[in-house]
Amino acid sequence: MKKQEILKEIKDILLKNNLTISTAESCTGGLISSYLTDIDGASKFIFQNFVTYSNEAKMKFLGVLASTLEKYGAVSEQTAYEMSLRLSKYSDCSIATTGILGPTGGSIEKPIGLVYISVRYKDTIKVIKYISKKADTNLRYKIKKDIAKQALKEFLEFIKNTLN
Repeated sequence: MKKQEILKEIKDILLKNNLTISTAESCTGGLISSYLTDIDGASKFIFQNFVTYSNEAKMKFLGVLASTLEKYGAVSEQTAYEMSLRLSKYSDCSIATTGILGPTGGSIEKPIGLVYISVRYKDTIKVIKYISKKADTNLRYKIKKDIAKQALKEFLEFIKNTLN
């Protein structure tokens, strides 16, 4: 499915159900927010978006616990979960991402291209572990675009399943 088709379907679902969405992005650096705001009429469903690249920003703006970051790291299922959870005070739905774009910073446990995508509707949160198919390119922008599109796909599938 093409990105534009995904975005149109997300818009239609959000508007039909009178829902708002917020994003909290680390590794994607606001690209998901940018894609969502490419949609005509986005102001009807986007409420608040954050780029929280540093641990300090995750704690200050999203309320991610220092103990979560210390125990599991910024790139973890637990951190992605907390990022989405804290967005519940802003909107009905959310997408959050935290990952490793490289070309440095990866490890065996957390390779380059690893991202945790958290999607939320009301009190239901799902965290998806995804490894970018573009990780072998060592090109951050390609990895970021792949992750952002995957996050939108995951949100679309999640919201369709949750609302049905």
